[in-house]
Amino acid sequence: MSKIKLTKGELKRQRDALKQYQRYLPTLQLKKQQLQMEILHQLTLLDDKKRAEEAKRKAAEAWAGLLSDPVEIKPFIIAEKIITAVRNIAGTDLVIFTRAEFNQPDYDLFTTPLWVDGAIEALRAVNALGVETGIIERGIEILRQELRITTQRVNLFEKVKIPEAEEAIRLIKIYIGDQMANAVGRCKMAKRRIEAAELEEVLA
Repeated sequence: MSKIKLTKGELKRQRDALKQYQRYLPTLQLKKQQLQMEILHQLTLLDDKKRAEEAKRKAAEAWAGLLSDPVEIKPFIIAEKIITAVRNIAGTDLVIFTRAEFNQPDYDLFTTPLWVDGAIEALRAVNALGVETGIIERGIEILRQELRITTQRVNLFEKVKIPEAEEAIRLIKIYIGDQMANAVGRCKMAKRRIEAAELEEVLA
């Protein structure tokens, strides 16, 4: 703790600072709790999406043997546009996956094998889930970073700022109390001297 001025002005400043810290701390603690809960929610969601992606991938393996046919479907299974939204979590903007948009297949329905439509749909689902899990993973990292910063601030207030302000107030109050006691003592001594001097004058 830096050196403090032992004055009434400093006492007021430290009391105001303490009130500010104590008012702000619950907000930080609530933010920390909200971030922790959202991280748990996002981790559960990520696990669900990864399992779904794996299931879709295994289902799509049925098409693997057919993909050797001379049909170019890659342009139709890579997302052309990713649509997202933003949700605010405890003051942190989190990108949320909405949907993936793909190019519409453009091929001759009479000459193209019947399995192509099913293969395209299956592989699109796999790719869309891959994009979504990537967005969730990035969101979790953002939330974790914000949680680290918030936790540091909570610790700063709880373990440094509030105890420092309380100690400063205690020291200033002791000093001012001692000064007042000394002043009262000096007043009493001065009064006794005046009374003694007045008594001497009467007796003289």
